Amino acid sequence: MSYEDRDPYGIYSRYKTDKEGPGPELMGADTLIGNDVANHLDEDLGDIKEIMLDMRNGRIAYAVLSFGGFLGMGEKLFAVPWNALKLDTVNKRFILNVEKDRLENAPGFDKDDWPDMADQSWAREIHTYYGTEPYY
Repeated sequence: MSYEDRDPYGIYSRYKTDKEGPGPELMGADTLIGNDVANHLDEDLGDIKEIMLDMRNGRIAYAVLSFGGFLGMGEKLFAVPWNALKLDTVNKRFILNVEKDRLENAPGFDKDDWPDMADQSWAREIHTYYGTEPYY
């Protein structure tokens, strides 16, 4: 599902018709949850389940990506640094530049056992895995 499908205020339809609007440079968080994520090989990597905001710095820290499983059973969650994702406005999805098997082996967690995402050592591990620089 794409952000255009979850646009209760018509923000992105205005953008498509050359009327003024904020998208895609500024986008509503609600419209991004549920967006598909693919890699550079056009393989499906799952979808965004949540967006984690760093309340102290006023920045987006992570997108929580759901990958694997069937009908919500056996899926694994991954905190992906926000700066590892690129918006693909043509295909209305995000691109994460990792191979599918690398994502399968990434540090992940179960929906009932979330990590302490504010822990700096955990954050360094995640940023190192995805090859990104922390914003802080």
